[in-house]
Amino acid sequence: MSNGTAVMGKMSNKKVHIRCRRCGHHAYHVREKRCAHCGFPAPKLRSYRWAKAK
Repeated sequence: MSNGTAVMGKMSNKKVHIRCRRCGHHAYHVREKRCAHCGFPAPKLRSYRWAKAK
């Protein structure tokens, strides 16, 4: 038996995240077209109270 499916092996060489134009973090999701760090292209910056440093 093999681990996973044969299709999963074809996903290993794809880029999921690239550098974001707005925040510069390596968090822009290529297929989803949204930055996980700042929320680009949304006009407001992505921020949550639970993520703020105390």
